[in-house]
Amino acid sequence: MIKDLVWKALPFKVQNQLDALAEAAQVFREMKHPGVLRSLGPAGVRGLLLHEGKQGRPTLAPARHSAFFDWSYPQDQPEMRDLYRRAKLGQWDGERDLDWRRSVDPLNPEVPLLPAGFIDFGALEGHGARLDAKERVKLNYSVCTWMLSQFLHGEQGALYAAAQVTEAVQFFDGKLYGSTQVMDEGRHVEVFSRYLNDKMGRLYQVNDNLFVIIDALMTDGRWDMKFLGMQIMVEGLALGAFGTLYRVTREPLLRDLLRRVIMDEARHVHYGVIALREHVRTELSEAERREREDWAFEVALLMRNRFMAYEVFDEWFSGRISRAAWRDVVQRSPGMREFRQVMFSRLMPNLREIGLLTPRIIPAYERVGLAEYMFGKSARELTGEQMLADLDRGAAASSGWAGESFAVS
Repeated sequence: MIKDLVWKALPFKVQNQLDALAEAAQVFREMKHPGVLRSLGPAGVRGLLLHEGKQGRPTLAPARHSAFFDWSYPQDQPEMRDLYRRAKLGQWDGERDLDWRRSVDPLNPEVPLLPAGFIDFGALEGHGARLDAKERVKLNYSVCTWMLSQFLHGEQGALYAAAQVTEAVQFFDGKLYGSTQVMDEGRHVEVFSRYLNDKMGRLYQVNDNLFVIIDALMTDGRWDMKFLGMQIMVEGLALGAFGTLYRVTREPLLRDLLRRVIMDEARHVHYGVIALREHVRTELSEAERREREDWAFEVALLMRNRFMAYEVFDEWFSGRISRAAWRDVVQRSPGMREFRQVMFSRLMPNLREIGLLTPRIIPAYERVGLAEYMFGKSARELTGEQMLADLDRGAAASSGWAGESFAVS
């Protein structure tokens, strides 16, 4: 009681600083496995405490990994070889194939970037922040721009990780496929950057939780950890996020851009599943597998926290409501709930597929409400074409979307 009264008496600025420190401390408290702490701890300090991604200068991440050469050039993974063929056929040109002449007005309510009910404005008002109709449109614009900015930052991380993975992967067919992913990721950086610059007119800084994951992946020397982190975790969650935005946005150029990116990303996640499923089950010791289980769980928590959009809060509501109140709004908002649902519906089945959802770790996912997503289709069972068909059916069935949920295949 007294503690609550003292807390409420503090200025919002002090509350928010203490809240951010408490969130960071919770991340470190969760890292009980020594190997996970060694992997994520230094990146956590750089990202969550020092905010190195937001200091206005390039980040130098010391990369430590071995490049794996095979001078016999074997055809050693038929499923990867098939992915390589599909990737060659699926290449597209961001300049030629997207209609950049199309006019985009991000504040036009007739062609909304996000549906009107994406954010729970009632919850926002309940915390003392009332917005008029124009401000609501502008806030949706800010949230969408923030999402696209995080997509861009994630794609830059994926570009560098894909280059490292291509060097380090121990299947030659995987190296051939990896070369196509490097091209894909470069193209994704190009088109997201152009859309944000030319059509949205702004770029948000990288989210601290995303920075931690990218920084940890760049500095980990183990090839399978790079695969697990980027191909399974980051790419899997991104695939769900892209799909949700594709389904709900009514902006034609953005939908076309996302449709093409989703086709690429579906291959990328499939690549990670192929590379890791036998490795995890047959090559790792029990101690190594447990470390990767724990690591994946901690990264899942970081990714969940990534979508709290504190950067939007800092711009719009710092000094008006508390950081905790904003977190409540985000957690209750229909669109953000849907983002989390679809993202983890894409991630959890792939962790199951590669053997990192064992009876030992499942209770941890149950504790944080993520185990329910483990029973869906993995990347091997769901192509990009199937995903887009499902998303298009969902969009057609909810053209007046104002926050209702939809089924995930």
